[in-house]
Amino acid sequence: MQDRDWDDLRYFLAVERMGSLSAAARRLGVNHSTVLRRLGSLEQQLGVRLFERTPSGYFMTAAGEELRNRLGNVDEQIESAQRHVAGRDTELSGVIRITTTDTLAFGLLTPLFVEFRTLHPGIELQVIINNAFSSLSKREADIAVRPSNLPPQHLLGRRAGRLGSSVYGSADYLSEAPGADRLGEHAWIGFDDSLAHLSQAHWMEQQVPADRVVYRVNSLFGMAQAVLHGAGLGVLLDVLAEPHKTLQRIGPGISSLDTEVWILMHPDLRTSARFKAMNDFLYERLAGHPRLR
Repeated sequence: MQDRDWDDLRYFLAVERMGSLSAAARRLGVNHSTVLRRLGSLEQQLGVRLFERTPSGYFMTAAGEELRNRLGNVDEQIESAQRHVAGRDTELSGVIRITTTDTLAFGLLTPLFVEFRTLHPGIELQVIINNAFSSLSKREADIAVRPSNLPPQHLLGRRAGRLGSSVYGSADYLSEAPGADRLGEHAWIGFDDSLAHLSQAHWMEQQVPADRVVYRVNSLFGMAQAVLHGAGLGVLLDVLAEPHKTLQRIGPGISSLDTEVWILMHPDLRTSARFKAMNDFLYERLAGHPRLR
């Protein structure tokens, strides 16, 4: 039989099970004439009568019995498969692809990812560390955790907190460097052209003479490492600097550089159990995190 005839078998099995066209139609959610037409189509394709039509109902012929026996319990298997697939996404299992920046991955998120996996061992996490936005619309990732004061408006978003920034230097560097009130005389770690759009880079352009920038890097995490090893001062995210006891904050935090942290997801995924669970988990943990404002 050709593929298009498989649906006719569903009508045959419904009539066999229910004993009449009207009962089969109610079970299938169609009208009486549709069942009659599909059953007639199947009989014409096979060249045999499958049912004897009587006033008291439909009774299978020998050919109908043979077809039913050969089909076995295929209808029950199909219904079972449909129920299984329909309920699959209510279980916390499957793959979740999360994209984030190196800053957030190393400064905040990795312990949370490990905790979530411990709570839900059926989940497989795929973490994409990329400072450029992966496309959620194209399903390059399922969830994004991003620092941004202008998140994409077409995504479902939750603001979990703010990242603060301050000027830092290592204890070793500061022990031999000019005083904290003479910032223009210090060596500085700056941003390369790929990060020139950041508010921290704009702040440095206004506050630090260009000839005092002796080290440039294309990563906020890399900048923190350079400051940690004594290359000079840097405008660091507090979340990267605070875990290191040898880094000292110079002056108060720079509130104008605060950056919001957003958990982003495509709206089509909002009803998926595993994506919703990860979204809620991250929001709960990040909203109360001591390193976020």
